[in-house]
Amino acid sequence: MPIGTKKTLIFSGLAAVTAIYLWNKQPKLVDVDIVRIDKGEVKATVSNTRVGTVKACRRAYLAPAAGGQVAKLHIKEGDKVKQHQLLMEVWNDDLKAQVKLQDAQIRANQASAERACQLGAGADREAKRFTKLEKLNHIVSEEQVDSKKTNARVELAACRAAREATAVSQANLEVSEAAVQRTLVYAPFDGTVAEINVELGEFVTPSPPGIPTLPAIDLLDVSCLYVSAPIDEVDAPKIKTGMGACISLDAFADKRCSGKVTRIAPYVLEKEKQARTVEVEVTVTDPAEIEDLLPGYSADIEVLLSSKQQALKVPAEAVMENNRVLLVNSEDVLEERAFQPGLANWNSVEVLSGLNEGDQVVLSIGKDGVAAGAHVRIKP
Repeated sequence: MPIGTKKTLIFSGLAAVTAIYLWNKQPKLVDVDIVRIDKGEVKATVSNTRVGTVKACRRAYLAPAAGGQVAKLHIKEGDKVKQHQLLMEVWNDDLKAQVKLQDAQIRANQASAERACQLGAGADREAKRFTKLEKLNHIVSEEQVDSKKTNARVELAACRAAREATAVSQANLEVSEAAVQRTLVYAPFDGTVAEINVELGEFVTPSPPGIPTLPAIDLLDVSCLYVSAPIDEVDAPKIKTGMGACISLDAFADKRCSGKVTRIAPYVLEKEKQARTVEVEVTVTDPAEIEDLLPGYSADIEVLLSSKQQALKVPAEAVMENNRVLLVNSEDVLEERAFQPGLANWNSVEVLSGLNEGDQVVLSIGKDGVAAGAHVRIKP
C-alpha cells in the first residue's frame, strides 16, 4: 500500500476518534418546562387541613313533646313547608275533648258570675236605700240597715267568687290547650322536609335525656348554606370574621367565591393530637351559587387574607425549599437563585426581590437531571 494512502487512513481514523471524543464530551441536554416570571394578582390564602362539609344554616330534628300514636302526617319527604305549618299530629282526641269541656265550663261559670253579680248589685242598692231612710225619718231600725249591708257584702263577695271561678276555668282551658299542643309538630321555619322517620299508627316517644333517637321529621332550610371546615391552629389566628373565601367541591369543577367567614370556633379541637385545628364556617352569599348545592357535600375552603393586583409572581410549583428556584441563563444552563417571598398561596408566590420580570424559571424541578449546572433544552 502506498505511503500516502496509509497516511490518509491514519488521519481519517484520528479525525473520527477525535469527533467521537468531542461528541461524548458534549453535555447531555435535559428537557425542561419553563415559565417566564411576570406580574399579576397574588393572593395570600389559608386553606383547611381536612375536608369540610356543606351544612344548612338551619336544621331542625323535630319530634312531638308528648309520646303517643301517630294519627296524622300532613307532609311527605321533599315537601316545602312554611313557618308554623302543622306537620304531624299524635292521637289527642281525649285532650281535645278536655278542651271542649273546659270551654263549656267557662260559659257556665260566666253565666253564674253574671247572676251572682246582678244579685250583689241589687243587694247593694237596697242597703243604700235603707241607709237613707234611717237618716231621714228613722222609719227603719238600725238592725234592718245592718242586715241589708251585710247581705249586700255577701252577694258582692259571691259575685267576685263567681268571676274568679271563671278565671280558673280559663286557666284550665289553657292547660288543656297546651296539652293538645304537645301532641302537634309545627315547622319552626320555612324549609324542606328532608326525612320522615315515622309512619301512621306508629308509637313515638320523646328522646330520653342523653339518649339521642331518630327524629320524627328532619327539616332543612336550604336557602342558606355554609361550609364547616377545620383550619390548622397555626393559621387560625390570621382569620377574621367577614373575610372573603372561596369554596371548592369535589362534585363541581368551578370554585364558588361569594363566601364570607361567619364564625370561628372559640376553642381548639383536640381530636387530632398531632394536628390540632379550629373549626371555621364560611357562608355562601350568592343565591346562584347555592342553587345546586346539597347539605352533606364534601368541600374545601380558601380564606383570602390579603391580595395585590400587580405583583411580580412565580408559580408555587417552581419554588424549592428555602425559597429557591432554578433559572435558565443565556447559555441554557441552570443556575440556582434565592428570592425574598411576599404573599403566597397554593398557586403562586409573590417575589419581593431576587428575581426579575422575564426570568425563565424551571417548572419540572423534580425531574431527573434537573439541577444547578445542568444544560437544558426548553420544551416548546
